[in-house]
Amino acid sequence: MSTAHTHDHENHHGHDHDHDHGGLGGHHHGSGKALVFSLCFTFAFAIVEVVGGWLSGSLALLSDAGHMFTDTSSLAIGAFAAWLSRRPASNAHSFGLQRAEVLGALVNAVMMIGVVVAIAISAIHRLFQPEPVVGGMVMIIAGIGLLVNIIIGYILLRGEQTMNVRGALLHVLGDLMGSVAALVAGFVIMATGWTPIDPLLSIFVCVLISLSALPLLREVVRVLMEGVPKGVDAVRVGEALAKVEGVRSIHDLHIWSLSSSQRALAAHVEIDAMEQWDHILLELQKTLAERFRISHTTLQPENRITAKDCAADLDCGATL
Repeated sequence: MSTAHTHDHENHHGHDHDHDHGGLGGHHHGSGKALVFSLCFTFAFAIVEVVGGWLSGSLALLSDAGHMFTDTSSLAIGAFAAWLSRRPASNAHSFGLQRAEVLGALVNAVMMIGVVVAIAISAIHRLFQPEPVVGGMVMIIAGIGLLVNIIIGYILLRGEQTMNVRGALLHVLGDLMGSVAALVAGFVIMATGWTPIDPLLSIFVCVLISLSALPLLREVVRVLMEGVPKGVDAVRVGEALAKVEGVRSIHDLHIWSLSSSQRALAAHVEIDAMEQWDHILLELQKTLAERFRISHTTLQPENRITAKDCAADLDCGATL
């Protein structure tokens, strides 16, 4: 029995899908420039915060610097992974390197969790053994950091609102909150001399980082474990395909993610007459693309006799 593969676009390399993989290049040069500028600006100021945090003794500044470093690495790793994911398919990697984006996200999530653990341990230690903090220096650096994040947010808002830019804006919002936390810590220390506010607000920044890291890690695990993409109901997909005229049933249905923007599906399609397959295939492909944003599909037609034989074969998989 032949298997039909349907794709949006094919070139001489075999697999070339017309999707935005969230990279810094491609069709989004304007947003790419904004992201590169944000990356450089964020990295430069993170170094300033590290030096300032070390000189002032402020853990809040160091934790905010950690947050900014994770954002910088997230953009850098994401850009490199997106570049890899656009490489053409080869004999060794028939799907191309689209999963590089997922591996990049995994590295980012693990790095962010590592920063959270390190800052939280230091903050708890500071609560029991307070150390002097230069509140004035903290306020100055945190104030500059607040201004930097406002400028970056403004630049990103003016650019093309791609998925990558929206993600960067969320990170900038987290950075902005971290700068506010450091600013408040510096003010309280200057006004009252109460240094525990510094580690307490550092823990607050850790919570902000966790809110970004844990959902990202959960999504990465879902993709690596070949789970059904978030927001896709496999039962609804099967029911929609079964309603296409000429289709008797759908079985051995599998849906998974190749990357954050590319979904794949494989299924066996029982039909009444093989001569109707060309028309049915087009309708199935249209349904998957328009209703579920699934464009990379492998659909195998079966007549009633073949389907019964397959149902008796354990290798055919479970019936939906």
